[in-house]
Amino acid sequence: MNKTNVLEFKDVWKIYRMGGEEINALAGVNLTIKDGSFTSIMGPSGSGKSTLLHVAGILDMPTRGNLLMNGKDTSTLGAREQARFRRSEIGFVFQRFNLLPQLTTLENVLLPMNQPEPQKAQEYLDKMGLEGKYSKTPNQLSGGEQQRVSIARALVNQPSLILADEPTGELDSKNAEVIMGILQDLNKKEGVTIIIVTHNQLAADFTDKIIEMRDGNII
Repeated sequence: MNKTNVLEFKDVWKIYRMGGEEINALAGVNLTIKDGSFTSIMGPSGSGKSTLLHVAGILDMPTRGNLLMNGKDTSTLGAREQARFRRSEIGFVFQRFNLLPQLTTLENVLLPMNQPEPQKAQEYLDKMGLEGKYSKTPNQLSGGEQQRVSIARALVNQPSLILADEPTGELDSKNAEVIMGILQDLNKKEGVTIIIVTHNQLAADFTDKIIEMRDGNII
C-alpha cells in the first residue's frame, strides 16, 4: 500500500531582505515526506535547515511556492487556523527543551492540550521512562530527562508529524544516543513521522533518510 504524503514542498522559496540585499534562505525546494518516515536534514550553518523546519512547522510562511500538509495547502489558512493546525498536527522538540521552569513536568506536558487530561499526560511521561517524576520542575531533571519531557509534550496531541530541531545539541553522547533511540522506537514501533535537523552524524545515522542542504537547496 502506498504511503500518504504528510508534507509536500512545491518550489518553496523563503527570501529575507537585509538592507538592500536579498537572501534566499530556501531557493525552490521540492521535497516530499511520507507518512511513517524518519528523516534527518544536515548541512552547514546558513544552509537553510532551520528555515525548512520553520516552514514545515507553519512557524514561517513561504515567500513563494506551496507547502501542503496532509494534502492541505497551508497558505490558505488564516492565523487562527494555522495555530490550530500546529497544535493538532505538529509536535515540536527543541534543542534547549523549551520547558517552562516554573511548571512541573506534568504541567509542561499538559500545555499543548486543548482539554487537559492529566492521565494521558502521565501515560506519555511513563512511556518516556519518567514515572514518579510528574511533580519535578525542569531544574530538578537532567538534560536527557528534560528532553524526554519535551518529547512527551510533542506527542501528547498525537500529531501527524514530529519536528525536532537539534534534539541532541545540548546533550552528552550517552544521553544523545538515548534520545535518538527513543525517537527511532517511536518511528519504527508506532509509525510516528519524524524530521530532525542535526549537525551530528551519529544522530543522523539513526534515521532512514539523510537530506543534505547547501545555500537553500537540497543537494
